[in-house]
Amino acid sequence: MTAYAELNALSNFTFLQGASHPQEYALSAAALGLSAFALADRNSLAGVVRAHKAAKELGIRFVVAARLDLVQSLQAYEARPLDGERRPRPPDGYSLLAYPMDRPAYARLSQLISLGRQRAPKGACWLTLGDVVEYGAGILFAFLPMTLPPGYDADDTLGSLKDHFGDRLYVLTYPRFAGDDGIAHDAQLAAAHRVPLLASNAPAMHVPGRKPLADILTCIRERTTIDTAGYSLAAHAERHMKAPAEMVRLFHEYPQAIANSLEVPARCTFSLDELRYEYPAEILVPGETAQQTLTRLTWEGAARRYPEGLPDDVRQTLNKELRLIEELGYAPYFLTVYDTVRFARSQEILCQGRGSAANSAVCYCLGVTAVDPARVDLLFERFVSAARNEPPDIDVDFEHERREEVIQYLYQRYGRHRAGLTATVVTFRARGAIREVGKAMGLSADTLGAIASNLWGWHDTEVSAERVEAAGLDPSDHRITLALTLARELTGFPRHLSQHTGGFVIARDSLEALVPVENAAMADRTVIEWDKDDIDALGILKVDVLGLGMLTCVRKGFDLLRRHYDLVLELADIPEGDEPTYEMLSRADSLGTFQVESRAQMNFLPRMKPRSFYDLVIEVAIIRPGPIQGDMVHPYIRRRNGEEAVKFPSDALGQVLAKTLGV
Repeated sequence: MTAYAELNALSNFTFLQGASHPQEYALSAAALGLSAFALADRNSLAGVVRAHKAAKELGIRFVVAARLDLVQSLQAYEARPLDGERRPRPPDGYSLLAYPMDRPAYARLSQLISLGRQRAPKGACWLTLGDVVEYGAGILFAFLPMTLPPGYDADDTLGSLKDHFGDRLYVLTYPRFAGDDGIAHDAQLAAAHRVPLLASNAPAMHVPGRKPLADILTCIRERTTIDTAGYSLAAHAERHMKAPAEMVRLFHEYPQAIANSLEVPARCTFSLDELRYEYPAEILVPGETAQQTLTRLTWEGAARRYPEGLPDDVRQTLNKELRLIEELGYAPYFLTVYDTVRFARSQEILCQGRGSAANSAVCYCLGVTAVDPARVDLLFERFVSAARNEPPDIDVDFEHERREEVIQYLYQRYGRHRAGLTATVVTFRARGAIREVGKAMGLSADTLGAIASNLWGWHDTEVSAERVEAAGLDPSDHRITLALTLARELTGFPRHLSQHTGGFVIARDSLEALVPVENAAMADRTVIEWDKDDIDALGILKVDVLGLGMLTCVRKGFDLLRRHYDLVLELADIPEGDEPTYEMLSRADSLGTFQVESRAQMNFLPRMKPRSFYDLVIEVAIIRPGPIQGDMVHPYIRRRNGEEAVKFPSDALGQVLAKTLGV
């Protein structure tokens, strides 16, 4: 059986260029029977986790790679970094594909990309051949002769690269399907320098049916329309994943190039599964393990929280939680969060852990939350569970006016080379997608406005002719229906990387050896290339440092109480809500009250008529269904000790739920 590996696929994480998701390449590679595949996104490893995860599920080998676009002169880019439209200038050198062979080589590749991105404006990467040589140990490289700009000599360039990289160098070629294919020229160049030839089809899409979307991406990138794009568009739809037999046919004169596509994965033994996240050493106390330190701090905090004696049920809860934390190895994570909260409290910055973290007695004793387990029925399994095999997620809110102090503390304590914000992958949403596609298709502003205003939710299903006609448009107009189809395909595509609202990843050694780090749009911020789903897939934990305006209001309220009534309160000392409080909530008198201030919450409160804190938990979860979908809380079944018990939290709430949910 013919064997072949595609090692030069361009995903949509090369923004506005690749026309397929990393997962789609994995599906195509598995369906076509490829031996392996690699993403070669430009100066980026942003999509590798998704490809790796999909490849594992499908049982196909994934090779980590990146395409490095070089610049001729770093000084020229530093002098004039942006073009006339304030966009980063494209690289003016040639390109190399990089394949790390082992874990140290991957670390160097990640550090190399970080170097190029941090010396350039956001969205750009400036790398020279000297940088590649410096960080290139243990990395296989493939030279792309077709990327040579005017002024370069192919023989001189390849000769220089061979001097630097020796037997770790290949020449990659692919059919251009434009008369003189170029493969023969690339093969002659490789043979002249005795460099192995590497076969590829350079996919920019996983199937040929994505060609129209690829054209639209080109128009969006070049800020033109489909009618005027001209030679900017690809001349054919051949740049897609192809079966091994087809690739053998295309390279029948160069069978060794096909064989070399299998040699590269054989030499590259690295897998993302080898990445091991280690917590910073600063949280450790000499002579103690992380678990011992956490246990000591927890019992010390418990003594402060309960000066009159620790209730037996709280003691049992703490012992249970500490055993589970030790079993799952999460003690360093709790200590990292504790250290952040300790700093905030030392600076009198109000903070509060929320979400599922509020269900932890350990978090209460550490001062991370103010939810007293003696007053509120906690369910720790909603926070950490061995059965779910998910890492804990502690969201800590800080006064929004002072959160930056906490962020800069983390940078100063751990260093910028070890701490960075998690990325958020900004994707095309339905309305944005139709506007971008419509502009590229040459639709008028009135037409785009009609579509965007009247066809919301269209991306989930096919848009019927009746809906198009109801929007005042002609359903027989091919341009309109094609625009809707392409916009539906574009929805969910990555648009660019942005910074998470406050998720920090902190490493023991170099964070750049784990994942590329780049500049954020905001000054004094750096962002890793992976979002929260990517780091979760690799078992990397983040610390969420969030800003909450309501905490600033509470702080000012505390200040007023102290100034006018000589009353000193903390979050944990606030009296529990009494009957008048719940009466106000039942009247939807909750304007400005965090979590129940939205119109949907205010409409539902009078029907729910909450009478306890747990009633509020259920009420919020119904409007925000994430906890229900994750089986962390249920609107009509309350679980105790793993067993279902107590239907409905209260009679009034039960009647409403029974009527609303039909149970």
